[in-house]
Amino acid sequence: MVTQRGRRDAADSPGRASRRPRRPAGLDADNAPTAEMPAVPAGEPGRNGDAPEAVRAKSIPEAAVARLAVYLRVLSGMSEQGATTVSSEELSQAAGVNSAKLRKDLSYLGSYGTRGVGYEVGVLVSQIERILGLTRQHKVAVVGIGNLGHALANYGGFPGRGFPVEALFDLDPDLIGVPVGGLPVSHMDDIPRICAERGISIGVIATPPTAAQSVCDRLVAGGVQCILNFAPVVLQVPAHIEVRKVDLAVELQILSFHVARRADDAGNQGNSGLPGAVHPSENGNGRRNGSGPDGGREMVVRS
Repeated sequence: MVTQRGRRDAADSPGRASRRPRRPAGLDADNAPTAEMPAVPAGEPGRNGDAPEAVRAKSIPEAAVARLAVYLRVLSGMSEQGATTVSSEELSQAAGVNSAKLRKDLSYLGSYGTRGVGYEVGVLVSQIERILGLTRQHKVAVVGIGNLGHALANYGGFPGRGFPVEALFDLDPDLIGVPVGGLPVSHMDDIPRICAERGISIGVIATPPTAAQSVCDRLVAGGVQCILNFAPVVLQVPAHIEVRKVDLAVELQILSFHVARRADDAGNQGNSGLPGAVHPSENGNGRRNGSGPDGGREMVVRS
């Protein structure tokens, strides 16, 4: 999944200097900063008068935000099973991350756990929900009631997690007025008005790619702040709009790469016993693969 921000405004302001601080070479958003963030006492305002949660949220790298959502899912499952405490090792294993990265992620919340006890599950759930903005509901509109749109409109897991679907839109005259998941489908021309009236904050685009930009413009006109885009196009949006793109074909291609790589590795291992074969970790000069000047694999040359 890819995040996209403010492509239209950035293009309209070519002379504007970037205010993003320089990042030291070799660091990315997933690794910096490394220092733990101190807890902010409850009720104490942060810089510029921001609430403590706002201060913490601004300091969390985007990669850590994605992991927090995973931690929340795991912790919610543990809570349903009656768990009251969890160690960093247990939580990291269940979430599929190393324990050091998990402790760093949780430090952004001001939560450090207790030595020998771990973290309180209920407290962690509450802290993550506050940081992710899940203490209030976010009304959702789905545009494009095809197979995917039908599935999203009928999915019962959204309301329970704070994302009630409040509006559905399509162009097909046979669908207009027909209830899907208990909601009547409205015409796309009514997107700005209905989204404004119902306070829609998240729009889901499940249309063909040719209609996606037009739908996006209507959602923005209706006051929608965040868009989940399933159409395989890059949307042009103002700087204040958050876009998350889900391209299933790209995800499958990435999985295809991993399958092909494993097949190649298995083939290399299977040929290692043949006469004249070179071990897959070495080339004919005795140098190990991956030791080339560009850090990639060197070609194995057989004479």
